[in-house]
Amino acid sequence: MSGTDGKPEIVVIGGGPGGMMAAAAAAEQGGAVTLFEKMKQPGRKMRITGKGRCNITNAADVPEILRHIPGNGPFLNSSMRAFDNRDVMDFFEENGVPVKVERGQRVFPVSDKAQDCVDAMVARMHELGVTLLCGKPVRDILTEDGRAAGVRCEDGTVRRADAVILAVGGASYPGTGSTGDGYHMAKALGHTVEKILPSLVPLLTEEDWVKEVQGLSLRNVRVELVVDGEKRTAAPGSEMLFTHFGVSGPIVLSMSREAARLLDKGHFVELEIDLKPGLTPEKLDARIQRDFEKYQRKQLGNALVDLLPHKLIPVVLDSAYLQPETPVNQVTAEARHRLGDTLKHLCLTITGTRPIAEAIVTAGGVSVKEINPKTMESKIVPGLYFAGEVTDVDGFTGGYNLQAAFSMGHAAGQWSVWQSGE
Repeated sequence: MSGTDGKPEIVVIGGGPGGMMAAAAAAEQGGAVTLFEKMKQPGRKMRITGKGRCNITNAADVPEILRHIPGNGPFLNSSMRAFDNRDVMDFFEENGVPVKVERGQRVFPVSDKAQDCVDAMVARMHELGVTLLCGKPVRDILTEDGRAAGVRCEDGTVRRADAVILAVGGASYPGTGSTGDGYHMAKALGHTVEKILPSLVPLLTEEDWVKEVQGLSLRNVRVELVVDGEKRTAAPGSEMLFTHFGVSGPIVLSMSREAARLLDKGHFVELEIDLKPGLTPEKLDARIQRDFEKYQRKQLGNALVDLLPHKLIPVVLDSAYLQPETPVNQVTAEARHRLGDTLKHLCLTITGTRPIAEAIVTAGGVSVKEINPKTMESKIVPGLYFAGEVTDVDGFTGGYNLQAAFSMGHAAGQWSVWQSGE
């Protein structure tokens, strides 16, 4: 089925980054594209990414980007090489949004305004003749002879199509429209949906002392997950934040995906913080001895002011079973070594995550085993394509998730037109 002008009719469900890129790519290839967005405006979640600055991608090479996508990064190899981070940067530059590269190779608009990125994508869709229907939620995807053939909206209206692209997002930040609708649509058509868990989300801890240090931000620390007493790989990054409920910050968000999955499987999970990762135990002991020499006439609680933030001193001493009132010149070698060991291995017990509604992205989703990695077409329902967070793909912070959405969306948009014309 094609439109009256012979163009393939493409329907995109979802006006997030993946959906808007899919719509633009399909229109560029000659498709007659209609995008349905349930919210009153597209790009609601995109507007709040990067704290409102929109970290659109990362400037690292493709293999490095894929390494930062623990949720099925290899699945993206084909689509990301076909439309990579340089293509994303060029897209925004060509559509009036200059970009810049910051620490960690994060790429932002020069204006630091996420709205500019959304506006550029919307303007490009209008320029290409995409029909944008906002406030129009889709209820289900229609099929004919086992092939995607259109959509039915909540109000009962039907739109026929040669191909349908499902790009409705995940289940995080439901206020932006990501309420898990896509999982139900995909399941109804026979797709497997891998268990949905929060990712890039703060963690809850059992220890009460986090409340005493809430608001304290630590830099240049190393954090590892300890699972059933065995250490796992440390998370990338070096910044964390204590909150009234537990811990947050870039390094914690990066490891939250694995923590959520391990907790879901019933494992005992701890967070081990190395407060002095740049010092070996021997060098740290020498440093402590120098501080003790400097503050030999003071109490132990006042002798660590050069070594630790003030709020953290009583926490570390308590964890090391040391009294802050102890005179420094009475601290034994054994007690000093215990202090050093605590500085390298300060532990917290992880009891859970904040709700998925507060997660930056969703882990889990439509199984990538059922999606062609080159075209993003369903292996179960011809003519059905996927893009973005609705799939079981998720990455760390740093622009990786938006890049994944753009690459998948571009592939889905192009191939939906090319294969509809066959």
